[in-house]
Amino acid sequence: MINILDLLSRIFISLLFLINGYFKIANYDGTLEWMEGYNVPGILLIPAIILEFAAPILIIVGYKTKIAAFLLAAFCMTTALIFHTDFSSQIQITSFLKNIALTGGFLLIVVNGAKKYSLDNIKK
Repeated sequence: MINILDLLSRIFISLLFLINGYFKIANYDGTLEWMEGYNVPGILLIPAIILEFAAPILIIVGYKTKIAAFLLAAFCMTTALIFHTDFSSQIQITSFLKNIALTGGFLLIVVNGAKKYSLDNIKK
């Protein structure tokens, strides 16, 4: 049961990034404008999209899981500190805390790795 819960947890935490990566592509110009409104160079949008697709897929299949989880933990912390620091807004507080919580979830994956149902743990 622990191995199934591990796999489900990796899927659930990764879905958000796959969906948001798609949204960034679908609304590329709007996302670019939003980022630049925070003085974040627009050139970083493409690496963000790549990260939001590649890292979650790696986490779901359990390949290089700890590295992918560390990258998403850093991404979540950075996102919280750049985009969600208007603590006069309840929505921004919630977004900040969501990103901090996701950082914690990814750090748990960094510490524990993936369990049985992962490419990292295939016996050769």
